[in-house]
Amino acid sequence: MTPAGHAALQAELKQLKSVERPAIIKAIAEAREHGDLSENAEYHSAREKQSFIEGRIKELEGVLGRSEVIDPANLDGPIKFGATVTLVDEDTEEERTWQIVGEHEASIENGLLNIKSPIARALIGKDVGDSVEVRTPGGERCYEVVKIVYA
Repeated sequence: MTPAGHAALQAELKQLKSVERPAIIKAIAEAREHGDLSENAEYHSAREKQSFIEGRIKELEGVLGRSEVIDPANLDGPIKFGATVTLVDEDTEEERTWQIVGEHEASIENGLLNIKSPIARALIGKDVGDSVEVRTPGGERCYEVVKIVYA
């Protein structure tokens, strides 16, 4: 994953451990004080949220423990992981820019493309000026690679 993606996951893990976990423990303790736990909706809701938080903490620890951080600034050449690629749709002339990142940091809305996505897989190894045909769930698209930046 990229350094930015790694930092974001570490920040989320820190937030969950230092803020969310203590808050939910406090909420469970308060709900217990209200009496009968079998009919206490607050207690059951807090326990469910605690389960979600603990699951997310384990997931993040696993991902971060297995991850390899690759700094795109040290790369160059044809498209590979970490590249920020500007493409032009050959049919609509629409220009798009994406960075190819790991699956845990991907966000199409933010221009971060999962390396396992059909578009990213089709782009790997291509260079500026190359035409790329991509089979997407929305149909076949043709793009031209206009710019590759490693930063």
